[in-house]
Amino acid sequence: MSKPPLVRAVKAKSPAALEITWSTGETLTVDVSRLIKRFKLYAPLKNAALFDKAKADPWGHAVNWPGEIDMGADQLYELAREQAGEWGPERFSAWMEEHGLSLNTAADALGLSRRMIAHYRTGSRPIPRVVALACEGLSTRWKKRVA
Repeated sequence: MSKPPLVRAVKAKSPAALEITWSTGETLTVDVSRLIKRFKLYAPLKNAALFDKAKADPWGHAVNWPGEIDMGADQLYELAREQAGEWGPERFSAWMEEHGLSLNTAADALGLSRRMIAHYRTGSRPIPRVVALACEGLSTRWKKRVA
């Protein structure tokens, strides 16, 4: 995505989830427990009292906590969409790899341009729900052929 949406409001939810209202008008819940476990920088957020102090930064580019801890809006938005069942660049790339598709063959299969497939694969453009559904439909069709 070229310009990620901005964080307009954030509310901490136990034990490690954030309910974020975005500049797109969406309100999405994102579980950040994986990030807290994986990165030492976020280890202090295991403390529920500190985690509950989450707030949007003044410009909307991150969620901040005391102690100079922050999570970028772009990362949180992609994670929230993924957790909501939306397709992101990682899932799209995995779909292409699973079926042995190049940019050209994926474009042909979906009836899109090679350039648009490249955008979806890199995350410079969001993947529309209709494209994600087409990918799932093609996967089902291709699996039935093999069976």
